[in-house]
Amino acid sequence: MAWIYLVFAGVFEIGWAIGLKYSEGFSRLWPSVATLAAMAVSITLLALAARQLPIGTAYAVWTGIGAVGAVVLGMALFNDPATPMRLLCVGLILAGIIGLKLTAGA
Repeated sequence: MAWIYLVFAGVFEIGWAIGLKYSEGFSRLWPSVATLAAMAVSITLLALAARQLPIGTAYAVWTGIGAVGAVVLGMALFNDPATPMRLLCVGLILAGIIGLKLTAGA
């Protein structure tokens, strides 16, 4: 169950990262409310996952999911650059997430 919590925590991490862009520095009400709600859900789910997983693994996977998702959605939604080097780096983050999952022991 901890890994399920962690995956959803990462999804909400992506949501609030993208929400930051839409909130325009918390100057737009509803995108700001959604961003803050996603932050709260994300942290709560991370805390639940950390009950059973090593904190270093949980935190690294959480931030990794958020980072990869934010980069990919940034490319799709905001025309962020999709250079080969950026894609390689995203692949390395994914490899790290998979490696941590395989070696976590929980």
